[in-house]
Amino acid sequence: MSEINGKVVIITGASSGLGEATAHRLAKAGAKLVLGARREERLQALRDAIVEQGGEAIYHVTDVTERDQVEALAQAAKEAYGRIDVLINNAGLMPLSPLDQLKVDEWEQMIDVNIKGVLYGIAAVLPTMREQHAGHIINLSSVAGHVVFPSAAVYCATKYAVKALSEGIRQEGGEEIRSTNISPGAVATELTSTISDPDTAKGVNELYEMAIDADAIARAIVYAIEQPADVDVNELIIRPTKQPL
Repeated sequence: MSEINGKVVIITGASSGLGEATAHRLAKAGAKLVLGARREERLQALRDAIVEQGGEAIYHVTDVTERDQVEALAQAAKEAYGRIDVLINNAGLMPLSPLDQLKVDEWEQMIDVNIKGVLYGIAAVLPTMREQHAGHIINLSSVAGHVVFPSAAVYCATKYAVKALSEGIRQEGGEEIRSTNISPGAVATELTSTISDPDTAKGVNELYEMAIDADAIARAIVYAIEQPADVDVNELIIRPTKQPL
């Protein structure tokens, strides 16, 4: 039987892209899903599709920049299923632009979602995982958390932070809490739609012509979760084969 069967898994940013693809993969493997995102209609549709296919899922509308909403998502998981086995911190934004354009509002938005949203997720589940003496936190970083490139300094900074947090969880988790940092390259999702600078958007869209399907990342997440308890998959970088960056 799969190590995933029966596990309670929270997914943020579940309404599209990597979150949606991962939800479908995990549902097929027997996970009990708790789906969080801002768009309720998309969450409802995803929940209904999973249930129709024989899976188990609930949802809770969640803006990860609001700590109380992330806490409520974790509480919904405990009320429905009695425990939290896995958190997938997936919600993220990528409004790239050169620093001298001074898009400070976008910088703050990235910090709020990509860093503080991840921290709020960790804070919401860690006490429960400690009580259970078991848990797994999976953070979605990026290849931008390994290399800095023009027009992405702030985004890269947020993803380096996610990588650092993942390593911190690993070191502090001991034998109880597993930590996995997933770093996707170009993947076909809505992520590029947040780029407001036209020149940057043009370059990124050209790069993303080689993008791989979101299910490639979902398969990697499934791989990390399905390992036995004494195996901790700490770091995975998944790019298109022909991606140079």
